[in-house]
Amino acid sequence: MRIRRDSLWGDRDFRRLLVADGLSQIGARISFVALPLLALAELNASAFQVSMLVVLETAAFLVLGLPVGAWCDGWRNRPVLLIADVGRAVALGSLPVAAVFGVLTLGHLYAAVAITGILTVFFDVAHQTYLPRLVERAHLVEGNSKLQANISIAEVSGPAAGGLLVQWLTAPLAIVADALSFVWSAAWLRSIKHAEPQRERRTDRRLISEIQEGLRFVFAHRLLRAIACSGASVVFFQAGSIAITITFLTVDIGLTPEKVGALTSVGPLGAVAAALTTGAIARRVGQARLMRVAIVGIGAGMLLVPLTGPGPHLAWFAVGGLISGFSLVALNIVEVSFRQALCPDHLMSRMNATIRFMFRATAPFGALLGGVSATQLGMRPTLWITGAGVLLSSAWLLSSPLRHVRDLPLDEDATVRP
Repeated sequence: MRIRRDSLWGDRDFRRLLVADGLSQIGARISFVALPLLALAELNASAFQVSMLVVLETAAFLVLGLPVGAWCDGWRNRPVLLIADVGRAVALGSLPVAAVFGVLTLGHLYAAVAITGILTVFFDVAHQTYLPRLVERAHLVEGNSKLQANISIAEVSGPAAGGLLVQWLTAPLAIVADALSFVWSAAWLRSIKHAEPQRERRTDRRLISEIQEGLRFVFAHRLLRAIACSGASVVFFQAGSIAITITFLTVDIGLTPEKVGALTSVGPLGAVAAALTTGAIARRVGQARLMRVAIVGIGAGMLLVPLTGPGPHLAWFAVGGLISGFSLVALNIVEVSFRQALCPDHLMSRMNATIRFMFRATAPFGALLGGVSATQLGMRPTLWITGAGVLLSSAWLLSSPLRHVRDLPLDEDATVRP
């Protein structure tokens, strides 16, 4: 039986989950920098060969996201998290060992990255399902806020840490540090004392039937459908903007790489601020109202970016990044909490996997559209188009039942009502 607490800081098991998640998040961001540098330094990889690392790492969710959701609904989540951490440590740890003995190949690197990507799918799906099994519903927003803080801090510090580790230790040893972060994460997960009940899995169900049940639940529920469609639309247009932002700042504005790096680091600072304050803001204004304001804020912030110019006009980019970064993380925290509160436990993994699949699936097409539009219309018009597209994406939520709701439901029965 869970003990009711005023704050999750008093929950020892949640603190352990928080530490484990933070270590995994930082490890993943170190890999983002260290793996391409390993390919370049040890294997003399071409730009195309390096880009394939990103393809292999992200393609796993498009291929396995929905099946993993169905599988995880029939399993206890903590063992999945443990296996994913240990597996990623082994896969990544094999790379520096091979490099030391001079037998590292591009095929080995690709295999390790693909395995890591597959295990990350399992980790991400099980992770979002595990929280509502570990804490009370009243603490979902607080829990997601603290976990989102891990992501935001990792996004700010992880790449920089990866670069420093490569510079100080060389790329293979940086990968060792990365692998150890997953081992340490697994150790913290293993120390959690909360007994997760054994999942009852029906043996008479086919995988495709379970996937379809998750899809039907999401699309039959008016609020979950609105969350999924708005998120997929936001990701689509945001990907188009991200695909050309660096080129816009470098070519159109004429910034040096150092200034580009400094300017693009402002947005993640807004994300960190949101992760630290969203819980308090949501308690004051209501989670549903915060969701409505936040999704409008993402588009409003992005519409400031096309105003960017040399000199003092660079402030438009910084302010736009702060607003959109803060709004995006605030929306994500409350939105995930709503999803967890609205979904029955036996469908939680499939619901999370369905919505995350929709988000991931639209990103490549949005990036492609951004590139084509920038070529045909120019980069600044494309930034106007993508910003307006994100702002219009708010219509999914603003016209949904969310406009009649203030807070997420705390009643268990509320989870099954469409």
